[in-house]
This record gives sequence, structure tokens and C-alpha cells, in this order.
Amino acid sequence: MNAIRRGLGNSLVQAFLVVTGLVWFTPVAGLLVSSLRSAQDTAKGGWWTALSSPGQLSFDNYSALLKNSGMTQSLWNTVLISVPTTFLVVVIAALAGYAFAWLDFPGRDAIFLVVVALLVVPVQIGLLPVAKLFGQLGLFGTIPGVVLFHVAYGLPFAVFLLRNYFAEMPKEMLEAARMDGGTEWRIFVQLVLPVGRPAIASLAIFQFLWVWNDMLVALLFADSSSQPLTVELQSQIRQFGSNIDVLAPGAFVSLVVPLVVFFAFQRYFVQGVMAGSVK
Repeated sequence: MNAIRRGLGNSLVQAFLVVTGLVWFTPVAGLLVSSLRSAQDTAKGGWWTALSSPGQLSFDNYSALLKNSGMTQSLWNTVLISVPTTFLVVVIAALAGYAFAWLDFPGRDAIFLVVVALLVVPVQIGLLPVAKLFGQLGLFGTIPGVVLFHVAYGLPFAVFLLRNYFAEMPKEMLEAARMDGGTEWRIFVQLVLPVGRPAIASLAIFQFLWVWNDMLVALLFADSSSQPLTVELQSQIRQFGSNIDVLAPGAFVSLVVPLVVFFAFQRYFVQGVMAGSVK
């Protein structure tokens, strides 16, 4: 009887997960189908009508997208913003997290409390003051300016996350490495980083997705030559509301890249979440 109950319970859970997955996947499928339809076909009916008429589907919209200089430049700008930001946040946070967790230096706890306190500061508060500062430094409207803003506001959470993860490592393991003559840098590179790979990968995924999908910061700090894909799509909607043959493939490209990144690092992401839940 218990086996039957467990089997029934597992079946219900699996059915619920399948239904939830289909609900979440439906908008993605709709956007993909819309990106493969012409503007005329889209005006005639919803995307689901293409399922009965697959002849409507083609890659002409993506060819038009590649010929749209604004879209291609904004996509490249998004890469130039997201990749360096993610790299800098992960590297700096890993170094700071190790220092806060295992190195003794004056004011360590006080500085860490300041870092934690910065977590409650909303991004909106710093937009105008930082914009004025970047204007004085010549960074306003540039890709480096957008990257620096994302790095500054991404570091508090990143340092907090990795510091707590590194602090859970066995103290005996680090002491044994020091007794064997290992320097702090060697211990960090050859011991801490491999052990902390799940947490680092999870942080990289979150940071990349947040920066890739950002529009608020880019709207203020990026000009027309450095704006990412999210801002370009918003601009296309405002200027060419019926330009669905360019908007749909552009939106799908903006969506599919984070999905590819997530599934590529899914194994490390799950390991990081499970490790954090156990600890």
C-alpha cells in the first residue's frame, strides 16, 4: 500500500511538473513561431494558426534581422556589456570572498558589514549621482560606463554569496595546505576555486542573466551607439510598432541566449543550489 501511495505521489508530482513546464514553455514557443512568420501572416491570426499551416514558416525574418544594423550592433553591445561584467564580478567577488572568509586583516568584519549593508541600497538611488559622476569622467553613454555600474552594484551580493560559501569549507583542509607550504594565492587557485566551482557557476549565471536582460541601467547610461538589445527592441517598438518581422526574431534571440547559458551550466547551478541548501 505504501508503495502504491509513493508511486501515485510521484506520478502527481511529475504530472504537475510537466504541466508547469508546458505553461512556461508556451510563450517561448509562441515567440519562436512568430519570429518565423511574415508580418502579413501575423496580422491575419495568432501564432498557433501556423501549426496547421507550416508553409508560413521561414527564416526570412532572421535574414532581415542580420541586415538590420541597429539590431546587430545592439546584440554585439549586449555581449560586450554582459561578458566583461560577469567576468569582473566573479573574479573580484571570489578574491574578496576568500579574503573575508579566511584572511585576518584589520577591520575585516566591519568592512564585510558595510558590504552586506549595501545589499539594501536600491539601484534607483544611485542612478542620477553616478550618471553625473560618469559625465564628469567622460564615461557617460559608453559601454565601459555601463559595465562599471553593473559591476559596482553586482559586487555586494556576489561577495556576500561567495564569502558564505567559502567560509563553510573545512578549516583543516586549508591548514593542511598551508602546512605543506602552499601560499595563499596557490591555495586560492588550486584548492578554493575548484571546491567553490558550483557557487561560482551559480553566481555567474545569475549575474549574466541580470545584465543581459537589463534595460533600466542601459536606458540611462548607454547612448545610441552603445545601447544593448533590450533598449534597441524598446526603441523599435516605439518607432515601428508594426515591424513585427524584425521585433519577433530580435526578441527571440534576446531570449534564447540566456537559455543556452543556463542549460550549459545547469549541472553546476544545481550543485551550487543543493550545496547551499545542505549547508
